[in-house]
Amino acid sequence: MEPKWLGWAKQLQSIAQAGLTYSKDVYDLERFELIRNISVDILTHHTNMDRTVIKDLFASETGYATPKVDIRGVVFKDGKILMVRENMDGRWSLPGGWADIGLTPSEVAVKEIKEESGFDVKAVKLLAVMDMKCHPHPPSSYHIYKMLIQCEIIGGQAAEGIETSAVAFFAENQLPPLSTARNTKSQIEMAFNYLKNPQEPIYFD
Repeated sequence: MEPKWLGWAKQLQSIAQAGLTYSKDVYDLERFELIRNISVDILTHHTNMDRTVIKDLFASETGYATPKVDIRGVVFKDGKILMVRENMDGRWSLPGGWADIGLTPSEVAVKEIKEESGFDVKAVKLLAVMDMKCHPHPPSSYHIYKMLIQCEIIGGQAAEGIETSAVAFFAENQLPPLSTARNTKSQIEMAFNYLKNPQEPIYFD
């Protein structure tokens, strides 16, 4: 679903990053740096972002390029789903964020839910592993895998976090404006489908 130019830019960045990491020949390094600059030029041409910002965010990593991992917690109460309002865009998402080094996926889900919603939870089931490019998210300069992990409330109470301004539960037919960079309507509907059909197999792209 992502535009072809974005896919090409990310592939070029990946090739350049691997080449700059593993190549020893000075001329090869020069060529891979050129490829990296072309990837930055493509993004600069197709977006409103400053070239320096793009290079710092998109083309500053080292080592073999791998996807980033975004983990979202799915929590139900009385048939409604837990969501938080993001300070960044004023829209709503499942609590979650980037995977942390040193933590398991379930530990990240538990931590993020506590920090963003105030609830203590335990992780009970992996629902889905999704490639962002296969779903109707806005374009992203990163290649991102998204994991949905179902959790159960064991304590705590609703409380805003540093990154959130509201906490609430929503019925499937009364969803708020969504932060589509974080989750889409179809993904929320997928989560409700698991509530109705708990024996459904894990979804993966």
